[in-house]
Amino acid sequence: MFSRSEILFPHKCIIGLKSLRDGKWSELVERVAALPETHEDSLSFCLMMIKLCDCLNCELSSYKASLGCATCSKRTISALKVSDNVLLKRFEAARQELRNYLEQVEQKQNKAA
Repeated sequence: MFSRSEILFPHKCIIGLKSLRDGKWSELVERVAALPETHEDSLSFCLMMIKLCDCLNCELSSYKASLGCATCSKRTISALKVSDNVLLKRFEAARQELRNYLEQVEQKQNKAA
């Protein structure tokens, strides 16, 4: 039905979030959007947005999914009544979660080798 819909927040939508807030948020968005989608910070930003937008509970047949990730993420960031510092802390927490996961994967691979 929505063949062009993403399942999780995609890297390509990051740059569209830049103008929604000033200062540190705008700087973070610009920096991360310029990175490859496989970069640790890109993955961390996407993880943060997946959590903020509640992507894991989005159903492809829902109105929210029909809007698409770009619109959903813009609405989410615009609706947040927190400071840029809070968002930066969420980004850092997502980065740490990603690092912890990658360390676990590496440890499992080393044990298997």
